[in-house]
Amino acid sequence: MILLEKLIKFLIVIGRPIFWFLKKTKFFLVIIILIVFTYNGYQFLNKEIPDINLIYNPPKLSTKIFDRNGNLLYSFYEEENRTWISLDKIPKTFIEATLSIEDKDFYRHKGLSLKGILKAFIYNFKKSDDDKLRGGSTITQQLVKNVFLTNEKSFKRKIKEAILTLRVERKWTKDEILERYFNQVSYGGEAYGIQEAAQKYFGVNVDDLSDSEITFLAGLPAAPSSYSPFGNNPELGIFRQKRVVEEMMAAKYISEEEGVRILEQKLIFEKRKQKIEAPHFVFYIKNILENKYGYINMERQGLNIYTSLDLNIQKEAEKVVRDEVDKVKNLKISNGAALVVGVKNGDILAMVGSKDYGAADIDGNVNVATSLRQPGSSIKPINYLLAFEKGKNPEDYIDDSPVSYYVPGQKPYSPQNYTGKYLGKVTLRTALASSLNVPSVKLLAENGVNNMIDLAEKMGITTWKDRNRYGLSLALGSGEVKMTELAQAYTVFANLGEKVEINPIYKIDNYLGENIYIKERESEQIVDPNLALTIDSILSDNQARSPIFGLSSKLKIEGKTVAVKTGTTNNLKDNWCIGWTPNYLVAAWVGNNDSTPMSWVASGVSGATPIWNRIMTKILENKIDEQWTGSTISLPDDKIIFEEK
Repeated sequence: MILLEKLIKFLIVIGRPIFWFLKKTKFFLVIIILIVFTYNGYQFLNKEIPDINLIYNPPKLSTKIFDRNGNLLYSFYEEENRTWISLDKIPKTFIEATLSIEDKDFYRHKGLSLKGILKAFIYNFKKSDDDKLRGGSTITQQLVKNVFLTNEKSFKRKIKEAILTLRVERKWTKDEILERYFNQVSYGGEAYGIQEAAQKYFGVNVDDLSDSEITFLAGLPAAPSSYSPFGNNPELGIFRQKRVVEEMMAAKYISEEEGVRILEQKLIFEKRKQKIEAPHFVFYIKNILENKYGYINMERQGLNIYTSLDLNIQKEAEKVVRDEVDKVKNLKISNGAALVVGVKNGDILAMVGSKDYGAADIDGNVNVATSLRQPGSSIKPINYLLAFEKGKNPEDYIDDSPVSYYVPGQKPYSPQNYTGKYLGKVTLRTALASSLNVPSVKLLAENGVNNMIDLAEKMGITTWKDRNRYGLSLALGSGEVKMTELAQAYTVFANLGEKVEINPIYKIDNYLGENIYIKERESEQIVDPNLALTIDSILSDNQARSPIFGLSSKLKIEGKTVAVKTGTTNNLKDNWCIGWTPNYLVAAWVGNNDSTPMSWVASGVSGATPIWNRIMTKILENKIDEQWTGSTISLPDDKIIFEEK
């Protein structure tokens, strides 16, 4: 606009004699029409030209989710997979290679290069059949085209490109333009920007590229599909790389000897497929980010999410769930799930939502760890904790004998033990450790259903909102819970009455590497430490549970002090095992997603318990036996390494 105004003023002031002359000729009217047409045409195009400030916030930046050691779990992106890299992180050789092949005069011209256009015309006239057409666009023009314009071949688009190019050159420094170019242009397929290009073609970060790999990638933006090593003519990319090296030698960036050395290096391509690790956990994290922290459109946000997951523990847990479910498929069990929590900091170390995320026949994509399932007897510790809060002691006796409860308008409720047998007078310690049903119901009748719901909600269970639904059967696990919330509740026992909020997100960085969130440990002492310790003591007492489970069941881990509770629903739709130490909690479940009943499952012997046992045994391997000794408990050596890979 400024240039056009100056041109018009020049024609008015300086060109009056010319206008006087033209007025006497037949060309006057033609000139006036051309000036008016040019001015109006510019005004029309100017309305269609986008705001160049939009270039500052690059669109469609991929959001990445990492485990606690920097291993990539998944990358969310929308059509364009892009990771922003600042110019100072880009190898000097990459910059030189790109300037050599795309725009040698980048730091000298003002955005438009007449010399470049003429050289491109001469090159295209002389080119061989193996070479592709070369354009005369500068790097700034290519950036403008990639960000704002389409590949439409028209004079109108070229005018827009020129106007935008001049505006961009006035707005930003050359280095700022170059950084945006390296992060905006396509390098083929979904790979936008040099970081994703390095990952796609060679499986490394940009700063780990060899000179040979750099010169190959530098040649791609001109025609990514044609030069792709995975296309129909992969040799074209090698010819292009050779051209890049030749141009670098011509520009004196490298010597002839260095050029020969680069071309002698063998290129080994690695076509990276989008892979997802710990899929149920990844989408659990996505849900937290959207609903708790308000991060929508994650495919465009450009965030780096660092989580508490330990990929090694995750893979081990996945294998155990898969193996153990296959062993019991004859019991009409088709699925399993597991959750591993670091209780001191509320870390989720592993989340296995099903035995196979991709198995359509069992609805494998459904995350059982966050689904509503009946907990069966695994809910009993909350009821017993309430009884201890009301003044009972573990050594108090309770009568394990038949009982019926009558509610007007309903059938009598007569709970039975899992084995169908009764033990008579037993201590509360034995009743809880052996998971006797009748004593639990009798305790709830004394405690009060609403009081148990109050305590459960305080500990972390949120799914018992409609209190009118629940009666004394709540003592045996008739109220649906989520595995994540049951684990949250039982970390209170592991932490001696302190509730530490489960939060699997350690920190969030934006695309510039700036920290925008960091985890803070949220905790509250909600239970008397001595009462929590009482539950831990009972559920880690192998002798106390022996009347039902024996002395050598899979609830025992040799040489380790572990509290553990099993649970099987009366309808055989859910089978649980959940156990903990002062530092770790493992929950396991087996059943069928469609809630069809399993065959007979011996609680504490088969089903979920072998899954729990194998995972917990592996976690405690080579660790000292940790016991609850009050409030002084050693913390695990969980060093967090935030290193992007």
